Amino acid sequence: MTLTVLNANTVATGYRDRKRYAWLLSVIAPLAAPAGPWLFLQTGQTFWLWGFLAFFYFGIPVLDRIFGEDRSNPPESAVPALEADNYYRYITWAVVPLLWFGFLYNVHFLATHALPWYLWLTVVITTANILGFGLNLGHELGHKKTWIDRKLALLTLSLGGYGHFSVEHNRGHHRWVATPEDPASSRMGESIWRFVFREMPGAFFRAWDLELERLERSGKSEWSLDNEIVQAGIITIALYGGIIATFGTAMIPLLLAIAFWGAFQLTSANYIEHYGLVRQKLANGRYEQTQPHHSWNSNHIASNLALFHLQRHSDHHAHPTRSYQSLRDFPELPTLPVGYFGMFLLAYVPPLWFRVMNPRLINAVNGDVSRINFEPAKRQRLMRQYGLQEASCEARAAV
Repeated sequence: MTLTVLNANTVATGYRDRKRYAWLLSVIAPLAAPAGPWLFLQTGQTFWLWGFLAFFYFGIPVLDRIFGEDRSNPPESAVPALEADNYYRYITWAVVPLLWFGFLYNVHFLATHALPWYLWLTVVITTANILGFGLNLGHELGHKKTWIDRKLALLTLSLGGYGHFSVEHNRGHHRWVATPEDPASSRMGESIWRFVFREMPGAFFRAWDLELERLERSGKSEWSLDNEIVQAGIITIALYGGIIATFGTAMIPLLLAIAFWGAFQLTSANYIEHYGLVRQKLANGRYEQTQPHHSWNSNHIASNLALFHLQRHSDHHAHPTRSYQSLRDFPELPTLPVGYFGMFLLAYVPPLWFRVMNPRLINAVNGDVSRINFEPAKRQRLMRQYGLQEASCEARAAV
């Protein structure tokens, strides 16, 4: 029935999703993480333990360069059929057990094999990146309204001990995005290594406060099982407790390292998605409505296919419940030079990040300092460094 609707729409609009089957890359991508240890066991070649990181941090940026960008959009008349086509939904569902399998396989591998420290670290990072994919999937599923999508999001986010994400992201970040008050929006001049100490704890405490407010309105305790953060925490404790009971307390630092770097993948995405962009505060003290120019975007094909179109971030903030296959590009948006995987590496080296992104940010806002979210302690130094003037803001206010 769903395919019939889609075909009818295709005939009516002339639109056909050229990436329909390419989205299966989102299913295949997480399998690369456990494939490395498995191939190592089959061949004895340590190269395979590096393979996942090499592919995603270097291979995908190269593929982005080769295949370029896709700026095509589905027409609005085709969106209802795309949203109703369960094929795209089933893809997201299929990834959930693969993430759990990959995580458990790699943890078992680390628990049962003695490796040199550098190979151990490689597999830890690889395993943590599985959690990064889980956070991205939890983001897609957590925005949906159906019970099964939201519970699958909870199950996926629990894998890395980050079950508070949907609460914080949906009810916190989307409300306060691109404002100084948002712990998940980075500021000009703020390195990712400083941002993480504001973003991670800020996100958790805001999520807890938001969930507490919701429960209080219903007359329920903050420790009620209706608390989504408590639900996710129970799953995480059961999972990690079972691993520790099976393999011993030596697994505690391992699991903490994996969980931290997994969460850091979300931090990395948050860092680049709104870097330095700010919404205007209106006369009534409220912020203007979120606009497309309040997010950084990328249309690079390979990385978008691996990340469920996360890089079309402006349309996501405009239509949070819209599914990945329907997200659109807009003209003249703040645009990243490469896809997320390449930008992550750039962000990890702050001098390179600032050299590339600060001029790009200034260009994106046409030099208007009122549209820049500065790191407060560095505001004056950055304005001198880039020749920015407060007068542009004052002149605009006078008009």
